[in-house]
Amino acid sequence: MKDWFAGLNQREQLSLLVLGIALGLYVVYMAVWSPLSSKRDELAQQNAAIAQSLTRVDAMVSELVQLRSSGVSTGGKRNLTSLINQSTRRLQLPVSRLQPNSRGEIQVRLESAAFDDVLGWLYEMEYKEGLLVREVSITETGTTGRINATVRIAQAG
Repeated sequence: MKDWFAGLNQREQLSLLVLGIALGLYVVYMAVWSPLSSKRDELAQQNAAIAQSLTRVDAMVSELVQLRSSGVSTGGKRNLTSLINQSTRRLQLPVSRLQPNSRGEIQVRLESAAFDDVLGWLYEMEYKEGLLVREVSITETGTTGRINATVRIAQAG
């Protein structure tokens, strides 16, 4: 190979050296610089997403502090069963099943209840009592304005 290179004229040798250097720089760019650049861009995107999440968490914390200062109850373990029994009795909602589960949640089945009364009760549970309404399933009955609903409620926090 050395003899072959020495047999070329000076112009061809210079051209091969320039081509070799260019090829070496291309390989370095493709093997090192390009992956580092793409990884840097990926990390910048992750950083922006985390910053957005942090902004949302800060907003939720501010809202929680504001709710606590305004007197909305957000903590303290209470007897969910008695609280739900009292509120449904007071609003005259027809409870057909009240079933606690192992996670501390309670599933409430309401049958042939007035839609507006159920919405008012859900609002009261979440905003006045500070409970979490985890899941609501509503189906129609044959009567206008009446529904069957299954609600899963849990303590906040």
